[in-house]
Amino acid sequence: QVQLVESGGGLVQAGDSLRLSCAASGRTISNYAMRWFRQAPGKEREFVASINWSGDSTNFGDSVKGRFTISRDNAKNTVYLQMNSLKPEDTAVYYCKLVILGIDYWGKGTLVTVSS
Repeated sequence: QVQLVESGGGLVQAGDSLRLSCAASGRTISNYAMRWFRQAPGKEREFVASINWSGDSTNFGDSVKGRFTISRDNAKNTVYLQMNSLKPEDTAVYYCKLVILGIDYWGKGTLVTVSS
């Protein structure tokens, strides 16, 4: 059974940086694309970033382009989200997602709070 565990969230000030991690267990993720989403209070879950299996292709949501980067270490079965120049509107619970044979696997999320 696949498990995803996000970590690295916390309370920061506007302009600060954070790096989130998504550690997978139960299955290697090296063959699969990985995605980050976020959900702010009262809002729908929003796509943040994705990375292909090898790490050489990435995509980002418009609201984070130029500020966030995504990377992966397949040897550690882990995906990272580097968040720079954080804004109060980045406050949300951040989730990683893996899709295997049409089945979605989500972590429980990590809370990022950005104060102004």
